[in-house]
Amino acid sequence: MLLAGPALIAPAVAALLGLAAAAASVRLPATGAAPALPWRRAAAMSLAALGLGAWAALALPWPVSIVGAMFAVALLLIAVIDAEHFWLPNILTLPLGAAGLAASAFIGPGSFVDHLLGAVIGFAALAGLAALYKRLRGRDGLGGGDARLLAAIGAWVGWAGLPSVVVWASLAGLSWVLARVLARRAPSLDTALPYGTYLAIGAWLTWLYGPLGRAGW
Repeated sequence: MLLAGPALIAPAVAALLGLAAAAASVRLPATGAAPALPWRRAAAMSLAALGLGAWAALALPWPVSIVGAMFAVALLLIAVIDAEHFWLPNILTLPLGAAGLAASAFIGPGSFVDHLLGAVIGFAALAGLAALYKRLRGRDGLGGGDARLLAAIGAWVGWAGLPSVVVWASLAGLSWVLARVLARRAPSLDTALPYGTYLAIGAWLTWLYGPLGRAGW
């Protein structure tokens, strides 16, 4: 299917936001003066955002696709930062959750209460799992940012979408491990994984197509 007319707006918006996300991915982790934005990073993230915006335009009705494009770029930024720095800054996760609740109030899918419960349950599930892991193993297994990210995702997908997010995230993580094994660079049991990156993938697929076994938009 070719994009035309209003459907072209989502990819254009996403590409512009992708450029801003590229700059943020370099500047947010910096501890000193803001570094220059490498042109390869700018090009790669703009193109990735353009592709996500086109995906949103093809899968979602106008003008919901604009919201989808914005959500996709936010997830892209979070995924990149977590993959590179194992860090999920509050300055990204908290506004993402607020935006999810706002979006649910106006466009859905589902009721606002479903999405509010999704935020609460998402945070409680990973925060509880992290506390249990630390109690049993005596060390941290999940960062606090993971719980806040899943809360933000729950605000977008609702409580019913959370299991699907986790399933997609697990499949993405297993795919990465399998690729490493096939490349004869298998990770050890102590290898840190950027779980936020995988959650971002699960969030996008679940919000776009709905919970597994159920129709989305």
